[in-house]
Amino acid sequence: MADPTEIVRLWPSTPPGGEGVKLVTKMESFSQNLANHDRFLRDVGDPHLWVCRPPKPDGSAVLVIAGGGYTVIVIDHEGFETARRLNAAGVTAFVLQYRLPGEGWANSADVPLQDMQRAMRLIRANAKRFAIDPTRLGVIGFSAGGHMSATLATRYDEKVYAPVDAADQCDARPAFAGMIYPVITMGPGTHADSRDRLIGSDQSAARLEAYSCDKRVTPRTVPSFISFGGNDTLVPPWPNSMAMYKALVTANVPVELHAFEDGPHGFGLTGDSPKGELNAKLFLAWGARGGWFKSA
Repeated sequence: MADPTEIVRLWPSTPPGGEGVKLVTKMESFSQNLANHDRFLRDVGDPHLWVCRPPKPDGSAVLVIAGGGYTVIVIDHEGFETARRLNAAGVTAFVLQYRLPGEGWANSADVPLQDMQRAMRLIRANAKRFAIDPTRLGVIGFSAGGHMSATLATRYDEKVYAPVDAADQCDARPAFAGMIYPVITMGPGTHADSRDRLIGSDQSAARLEAYSCDKRVTPRTVPSFISFGGNDTLVPPWPNSMAMYKALVTANVPVELHAFEDGPHGFGLTGDSPKGELNAKLFLAWGARGGWFKSA
């Protein structure tokens, strides 16, 4: 299928901390067969949103954040394909092309949060244009993108950049958050490449805790959906998904958890596999019960 063509730039000029950064976004493929649509992004210098509109919008919307270990962005499987599955249920999807923290930006560990907050504010500022209800705007992320989703769910009101225009008066808080086989902890059991790319060489105990999402949960954290594969060896469930679940339950934050017995890492939220389709149905049903989606 064709890539989405409606694009919204996140920043009107140089992104925060981008002075002197010269990057040209590259889209490459994991496969020699380009028809497989198994592409990834790197060297992201132009963060933006791809707007993916459903044929029959129900007014709900989701910011979609693909993973890639904070090294690349797996834009097809966890990005565009997720958007198409959400579109089929009437959900407007905004696929985020975000800056990667290891590519020269100042305050690099907070670059993904800057882009997420800005994306949420821009979507809400233009809610009428996108035909969405700004109170029914959530986020979903996969793997390292799941760490981003969990970060937004816990740190949505943290001041990580100076306002640039009127859109920054809008709330960055998602109504809900989906975390699919997410990286959560920066401590033992983390996905080491994600940790190293995100926070760099300063891995003091205080810094590891500051970027471990389970340590940032409070009663103000947003309602959450977590799913993972029980035999995921890339991002082990116990110090990641299960730690986040425990923190949310302890803080009395509504949360739903699904563990697939034989699920490896990367099954997604699409109809291209039985597990991905079941995951999509579970997420959409949960969202419908929460009042954000109209139906599963």
